Amino acid sequence: MSLGAHLLEFRKRLMLAAAGLLVGMIIAFIVTDPIIAFITEPINQVAKTSDTIVALTFTSVTSPFDLRMRMAFSIGIFLSAPIWMWQIWAFIMPGLTRKEIRYTVGFIAAALPLFFAGCYVGTLIVPHIIELMASFTPAGSPNLYSAKEYYDFVFKMMLVIGVAFVLPVFLVALNFAGILSGKAILKGWRVAVLIATTFAALATPAADVVSMLLLAGMLTVLYFAAAGLTVLLDRRRRKHRIAAGLDPDSLTA
Repeated sequence: MSLGAHLLEFRKRLMLAAAGLLVGMIIAFIVTDPIIAFITEPINQVAKTSDTIVALTFTSVTSPFDLRMRMAFSIGIFLSAPIWMWQIWAFIMPGLTRKEIRYTVGFIAAALPLFFAGCYVGTLIVPHIIELMASFTPAGSPNLYSAKEYYDFVFKMMLVIGVAFVLPVFLVALNFAGILSGKAILKGWRVAVLIATTFAALATPAADVVSMLLLAGMLTVLYFAAAGLTVLLDRRRRKHRIAAGLDPDSLTA
């Protein structure tokens, strides 16, 4: 294809992706009420057990509408993900080999469930964080959560934990690319455990040891699963290279 044809194809894919996002945002805007009820349930639980005022606050006239638009955009991205991801895939697929297509599909198929699993874990951790943080409020002082800041906190927490769950997939991708061997990944397990524990400590309150250990444990298990898989892949690759009379110590396939 010529440069002009590529640009026309890119514009077409971009318009379709934007249309899918718009539809996703409309659907998300319609269902914001149950989503708001879900993410504010921890505030309601704190309010039931607290002697002070605990509430979600809107600090300006347009805050309620702004919150729904922010939610519609972020949730719309998730709802329309099959559409815009397909458009990206359809644009780059003609330039990939059959082997690259197979690997890419495999990585996406592994990354998406892990990402959403991480987001789900985030929804389990966030209520404990809110309840624990509220317990440090001085007696008689109200807990008034700004709607914008509260939503940003919940969304970012889910996003960060979701991305953390996908990191093992990138380790496998680096192994496929010949950048890291399975032994090198497994050898760094001490550093990986330290990073997982540090991340869990930063993502959860210092006093909530259970949530920290739960998150650190999940990340560590995913790391060892990725390390084990890359070791098996290296062994398989080594056998194939020996059979083909090639250098068995090469990382590349």
